[in-house]
Amino acid sequence: MSQKFSPALRSADLNDFIAPSQNCIVSLKGLKAKSDKAENEVKINPLKESLPAEIVKVSLKDCLACSGCITSAETVMLEKQSLEEFLSHIKSGKAVIVSLSPQSRASLASYFALSPVQVFRKLTTFFKSIGVKAVYDTSCSRDISLIESCIEFVSRYRECCTTGNAESGLKLPIISSACPGWICYAEKTLGSFILPYISTVKSPQQVIGSIIKHQVSRKIGFSPDNIFHVTVMPCYDKKLEAARDDFVFSVDHGRNDDNDQGSAMKVPEVDMVLTTGEVLDLIQAKSVDFEALAEDALDRLLTNVDEEGHLYGVSGGSGGYAETIFRYAAKILFDKVIYGPVEFRMIRNSDFREVMLEVEGEVILKFALCYGFRNLRNVVQKISKGKSDYHYLEIMACPSGCLNGGGQIKPKAGQSARSLIQQLETLYTQDVLTASPFDNPIVRSLYEDWLGQPGSEKAKRFMHTQYHPVVKSMASELHNW
Repeated sequence: MSQKFSPALRSADLNDFIAPSQNCIVSLKGLKAKSDKAENEVKINPLKESLPAEIVKVSLKDCLACSGCITSAETVMLEKQSLEEFLSHIKSGKAVIVSLSPQSRASLASYFALSPVQVFRKLTTFFKSIGVKAVYDTSCSRDISLIESCIEFVSRYRECCTTGNAESGLKLPIISSACPGWICYAEKTLGSFILPYISTVKSPQQVIGSIIKHQVSRKIGFSPDNIFHVTVMPCYDKKLEAARDDFVFSVDHGRNDDNDQGSAMKVPEVDMVLTTGEVLDLIQAKSVDFEALAEDALDRLLTNVDEEGHLYGVSGGSGGYAETIFRYAAKILFDKVIYGPVEFRMIRNSDFREVMLEVEGEVILKFALCYGFRNLRNVVQKISKGKSDYHYLEIMACPSGCLNGGGQIKPKAGQSARSLIQQLETLYTQDVLTASPFDNPIVRSLYEDWLGQPGSEKAKRFMHTQYHPVVKSMASELHNW
C-alpha cells in the first residue's frame, strides 16, 4: 500500500458497510463467465493475500462498497485525502478551514477522558497552531439539513397521503440520505427503483461545504478556490462522498461566482475528509500533550455555541433525523405537540426501532431507525415488494449508527466495543443543550441573508442533490449470480 496513506487507514478499518469478507468479483482477461463462480472470484486485498500474476483493476464505478479491498482508483482518491496532503495545503497559502463533526468530538473526548466542549476548544487551539484559519461545528449545518428534511417530508406526505396524486412520482417512505455508505450501496446495487424514496437533502458535511464555499467565502474575503475545506468525520465513506461530482461547482478564477460558465474552475464543496482516527494520528505525530493544551475560544460564525459558551443541537447520535422530522410532522400535519424525547421501541434488535403517532386508533405517522446492513436489506426488500408501511426511515450503514463509524477511534485494550458505544452515546449529549434547529440564530441568519425560506428554490439549489443509478458492469453482473 502506498506510504502516502495516513497511518489510520488500514484495510481492517474499512469494514463499516456490508461485509468485510465479501469477495470482489471480476472477470479475468475478459473470459466468458463460467458456471463455477469461484473460478472468476478474486480477493484484492494487498494486506492479506498476494495478488494474482496479472493485476485486476476495479474502478470506483465497479466498486460495490464491500470493503473487501482497496482498489487502485480508491488509492489515488485516498492519497489526496491523507494527513500528508492536509499538512501540505496548510503551507500552500490557502485559507484552511476545518469542520468538526459531533461524533468525532465524542470519540476524541472518550479517548482523552475530556468533555466534548474541552475537546472542541483544544482542537481549535491545536489546528490553529499549525496554520488552520477557522474551526467550525457541523452541528450547525446539520440543523439546516434537518430543516430542509422536515419541509421535504411534510410536502411529500401531503402529496402522497392527502391528495393521493400518484402521477407526481413522489413516494413514501422517505429514506434519509446522510449516510454515504447507504447511498453508495443504493446507487450501485439496488437500481433505480429505490432512488425516488431517498431524501434529496445533502448531508451535514456537504451542507457546511456549500455554506463555506458559497457564502462564508464572501464574508472572509476569499474566493472559493482559495479556501481549502477539511471535515473531520467518523467514517471513511465521507471521503467518497466529498469526491462526488455532484458536490463540485464552477467559478471563474479569482471570482466568487456561483454560476457554471464555460471553462470556469471546478471547486469542491469539501476538499478533504479526515477521520477521527487520522486526527488522533496527527496529534500524536506532532507529539502534542493534548490534555495540557489551552482551550481556545470557539469560532462562532458557524458553530452552535451560545453566549455562555454552551454547545447546543439535536439529540440522536446519527443526526436525529427521524426524531426531529417526526416531532415537526406531528405538529404541522396534525397539530400534535410531542413533549419530551421521542420514544422509539425496539422491534427486531437494538438497531431497528420504530415510533408511531396514533389518532383514535389509526396510525397516522410511522417512523423507524434502521442501522446496519442486516436490517437495511430487510427494509429494502419490503419496499421493493410494496409491503412497507413506514413514512420515514433513518438509515445508517453502520450498526449502532454514526458513533460507531469505521473512522472512529478503536476501543482501548480491555474495553469492549459495546461499552465504548455506550460511553460515546453519553458523551455525545454531555454538556450539549437540546435545541430545535428552527430556533438556531445562525441558521435563521443564513436563510435571511442567502437562502430565503426553507424549501425555497435557492435552498434546493444549494442544500439538495440528486442520485444516479450506476450502470451495471461485468463485475456487478457476476456479483448477482
